[in-house]
Amino acid sequence: MTLSKIWVYVEANGDKVTTASLEVLTKARDLASTVEALYAGNATEAVAAQVGEYGATTLHAIDPQSALPGQVAAAAIAELAGSQNPDAILFVQSYDGRDALGRLSAKLDRPVLTNGFTLSVDNGALTFGTAIFGGTTLVDCMLSSDAPHLIAIRPKSFAAESASGAPATVNNIGAIDAGRAAEAKVLEVFEEEQTGPKLEEAQVVVSGGRGIGAQENYKPLVEELARTLKGAFGASRAIVDAGWVPYALQVGQTGKTVKPKLYIALGISGATQHLVGMKNSDNILAINKDGEAPIFGIADLGIVGDVHKVVPTLKELIAARD
Repeated sequence: MTLSKIWVYVEANGDKVTTASLEVLTKARDLASTVEALYAGNATEAVAAQVGEYGATTLHAIDPQSALPGQVAAAAIAELAGSQNPDAILFVQSYDGRDALGRLSAKLDRPVLTNGFTLSVDNGALTFGTAIFGGTTLVDCMLSSDAPHLIAIRPKSFAAESASGAPATVNNIGAIDAGRAAEAKVLEVFEEEQTGPKLEEAQVVVSGGRGIGAQENYKPLVEELARTLKGAFGASRAIVDAGWVPYALQVGQTGKTVKPKLYIALGISGATQHLVGMKNSDNILAINKDGEAPIFGIADLGIVGDVHKVVPTLKELIAARD
């Protein structure tokens, strides 16, 4: 049994819908007979074509009117939901997604469930999977509140798969009075410098943990191996909290979720909090001197040894193959 209608709030970088939004659209097709998209931006035609390809029949296009689209989007969605009655509204667990979701929750007086990585419909009820207690316990929650259910999904929880659909029909929503919240302005934007593939999109990810020993070891062990493999580099929460690397590199429950072809964990013990963010990687290689480390429980290949000895040898072997 499926739901009648699910809405997905999609985000775009320029005129390209984010991969995370396409992942949620793909999952929504399994849960409801009708999937529609919500979008606050200025690339309506391009977005309509993309969301249609991934199964949305209608794109509700919201005039952003503001540099912070979540403010106007929440007001527009709240008004639209009153007449269209969707069973659920899904958001990406992103800064913009959570902004719109939080505001919509207040306007509709509905609770929210965030940080989800599974969704299913059981006997007509929507069931949501997440992790609690810092990622140490996985739970399933059955939603019993009145519709629409408001849910945020972690990126990489599902695969983005095209449905080869036609462009979505556009429903242009006129100007919405979002109140004083829409008067907020963005005064400055800081974009972090980045080289190589994005952590969330890389086919190879190399992450370091406390087992690398010291902050100065991160570059020669983690960064250089990642660059050798033309991949991205990440980190466990332990070394982020220690100030060794910036938060932007954190993989895990309170960081980023990755799903590369190859994930290499260097000196990472494998706390549940970290595993939640990378356990769905296609292949996992763990290197740790502690043979009882939990990371070996999910690794496809484990090497019990000192990363300071194993990694240089690994780089030599890779270089010899090139």
